[in-house]
Amino acid sequence: MDHPNSLPPAVTHCCRTLWQDGFEAYPVGGCVRDLLLARTPQDWDICTSALPQQVQNLFPHTVPTGIDYGTVTVVLDRQGLEVTTFRCEGSYRDGRRPDTVSFVSSLTHDLSRRDFTVNAMALAPDGTVMDPFGGQADLEGRVIRCVGAPMQRFQEDRLRMFRAIRFAAQLDFTLAPDLVHALKELGPQPHHLPPERIRPEVEKTLCAPAPHWAKLFFSSGLLHGPEMDTSILTRLSNAPLPRWAGLASLMAESGYDPLPLLQTLIRDKKLIVPLSRGLALFREDLPQDASGWRHALARYGVPACEAGAAMAQVQGHEAPRELLDQVLAQRPCLSAKELALSGRELAAMGLSGPDIGRVQGMLLGHVLDCPEDNTPDKLRQQITTHIKDGGC
Repeated sequence: MDHPNSLPPAVTHCCRTLWQDGFEAYPVGGCVRDLLLARTPQDWDICTSALPQQVQNLFPHTVPTGIDYGTVTVVLDRQGLEVTTFRCEGSYRDGRRPDTVSFVSSLTHDLSRRDFTVNAMALAPDGTVMDPFGGQADLEGRVIRCVGAPMQRFQEDRLRMFRAIRFAAQLDFTLAPDLVHALKELGPQPHHLPPERIRPEVEKTLCAPAPHWAKLFFSSGLLHGPEMDTSILTRLSNAPLPRWAGLASLMAESGYDPLPLLQTLIRDKKLIVPLSRGLALFREDLPQDASGWRHALARYGVPACEAGAAMAQVQGHEAPRELLDQVLAQRPCLSAKELALSGRELAAMGLSGPDIGRVQGMLLGHVLDCPEDNTPDKLRQQITTHIKDGGC
């Protein structure tokens, strides 16, 4: 495996500054893992022998993001670097966070507290990978393995069980047998993890290159639901809305109502509302023609319709998605605001108050059936006919 030999200037500057002042400093964790896998790190973490106050004294722009746990964010070149003092952790009574944190002077001691071997590596100034727990071998073997005993690691922090599955899905790795055993032993047990901690792990798993690992959330008891073949989710684009919709479809197909799980995990209205509406549309039967899709789009909204179509895709039905895409490509009028006659123009025609709203509703219904009629002249003709028939 190739060793990383280049770092962003801000990372190099941060580490060099700490070393020059007599402290150890190493890029650590996920950024080292990603460099070894020839992936671009999304975040840069640095561990150091310097205490938080000493870090703050060395850099002009810092934020005490987690100073109780030894973490200071150093801002360099508009980039935030999380710099954390070597530490060890006390007991985890709530299964989420350590009750106490103690600062230590040993890099190896610091790495020993980390979750998985592939995340327990650091990078020395000369490019040497500091790897006391065999992370490089596990990267070569494409396996996620705990640092130390899995039962202990998971009892310390229950979120690590979700993270193990997420890493396997993102990296397309396997899980070590003892890790899987501990996960299934502890998975059904109650925990105190808040939904906002669980959702990102589940969502990243669903959107990952190997989403078949998501089934382990359910077979292990971490989440309540049926055992499903979540590899089918690769039929969908890897965005959150279609992948969550696909999961909901698989659960519904297995006889489970997915709404309780979705509503528990997802508090973001921009996601849960279209998922809920999409499920309602899916249960009503998806439209079979372009006119039906236009009416559905006007009633449920574009994201909900896309969610409903994704639910059909997972079950092997591509036609609804294809037809929906064709309709959306035509940029149809889906609301009164998009009509070729504005409310002001209707008022100029002599309409007022509630009559304007009623006429707009009539015109929109007509245009959803006949989109080519969304022109001023044709809409005026519809109004004339409507008035002659006693509509207003």
